[in-house]
Amino acid sequence: MGKRTSDVCHVVTMQLVLADGTALPVTAELSYAVNDPYTVRAFFSAPNSASTWLIGRELLSKGLLSTISSPAGKGDVQVWRDEDPSYALLSLNGVEGNALLATPAIAIERFLAATVALVPFGDEGARMDSELTDLIAMLFTA
Repeated sequence: MGKRTSDVCHVVTMQLVLADGTALPVTAELSYAVNDPYTVRAFFSAPNSASTWLIGRELLSKGLLSTISSPAGKGDVQVWRDEDPSYALLSLNGVEGNALLATPAIAIERFLAATVALVPFGDEGARMDSELTDLIAMLFTA
């Protein structure tokens, strides 16, 4: 497959919600590449740490329509609207620990709108067909 470059990149300020209810600022760089149309790369950075997560674009979209009682996602990433619907929450569970992040939902909505302008939901497979064809051609010419 081709070089991984971002066609959409938004920097979003989030809050890491700690167990005691306090919050720490976290910068999230959300990026989307047309040549990897199902995936959003999220690079989270704080003063003493950084982490990259791959999140399904559809999961983010469904999360904006979900609630805490029925979040989108059943694995390491879950997304839902807060009780205050102007905020979205992301729960990340990995080997290094768990994180709950809050952000204004409009930031996620704007990011997703920019990705949909490039690849509408449902058209991802067509994008992958050309990538797979290119990969097969490259393998046969190597």
